[in-house]
Amino acid sequence: MDDLAGSTPSTPPPARHPLSTNSAIAKADGGIPNTPLAVATIAFVLGTVFCFGLSVVCYGQLMGYWWSTYQLGFFVAAWAAFHWGEFAVTAGWNLEKCSVDSFLLNNGATYHIANGTALVEYVITLYFAPTWKSHHVLSYIGISTVIIGQTLRSTAMVHASTNFSHAVAYRKRPSHRLVTEGIYQYFRHPSYAGFFYWALGTQLVLQNPVSFVLFSVLLWRFFYYRTRAEEKYLIQFFGQEYVAYRGRVGTKIPFIP
Repeated sequence: MDDLAGSTPSTPPPARHPLSTNSAIAKADGGIPNTPLAVATIAFVLGTVFCFGLSVVCYGQLMGYWWSTYQLGFFVAAWAAFHWGEFAVTAGWNLEKCSVDSFLLNNGATYHIANGTALVEYVITLYFAPTWKSHHVLSYIGISTVIIGQTLRSTAMVHASTNFSHAVAYRKRPSHRLVTEGIYQYFRHPSYAGFFYWALGTQLVLQNPVSFVLFSVLLWRFFYYRTRAEEKYLIQFFGQEYVAYRGRVGTKIPFIP
C-alpha cells in the first residue's frame, strides 16, 4: 500500500524482532521460515542471479551462445534487483514490517506465470526469428523505463517510510499519516506507477509484443481495482483531506484518474 501501514489488531502481539528465530511463530506466507538464515539464503540466490544477468549484459557476445543477449541478461538482472530491492528498502526505512515476505517472491501464481511466459516468448522468438529482436532502440527505451520505474517505486517506499505497507490497511493505526510530500506530490500511488512502468519496460527490453499486451492488461486491471478499493479506506481514514489530495494529484497510470 502506498500511503499507509498495515492493519492494527485489537490486541497487540508480543514484541519481537522482525526476523524472529522462533520458527513456531515465524513462517512466511509461502511457508519459508522468517529467519536471518532464510533471508541470507534468498539474498545470496538473488545476488547470484543478478550477477549472472549482468555478466550476460556485459559479456554475452563473448560467450557466443545464441541466447546470451544483453536483452535477456538485463531482464534477469532487473528481476533479481527488484526483489532484492524490495527487501533492502523495507529493511532500511520500514524495519518493523520487514520479513522474508518483503522480498515479494510470493507475489502469486499469476505474477510468476506472466514472467515465465515473457521468457518463453523471448527465447522462442529469438531462436526462430532473431531479427525480430534486433530493434535496439526499443530495448534501450525499455531499459530507461525499467530504471525510472524502479527508482520511482523505491523512492516512494523511502518517502512513505513506516507508513508504507505491501498489504492494504483495513484499520487506521495511531501512527498513520497521509503522505503528500516528496514523490507523493506528483504521483498519488507512486509505488504502483513505478511497478507498472518497471514491468512494461522489461517487455520493451525483450521486445515481446504478446507479453507487453498481456502485462498491460493484467497490470492495469489489478491496479485499477486495487486503487479503487484502497482509496475507500483512505477516505475513511483521512476524510476530506484525502479527497482534496486525490483531486489535485493523479496516479500517472493511463486511464486510472
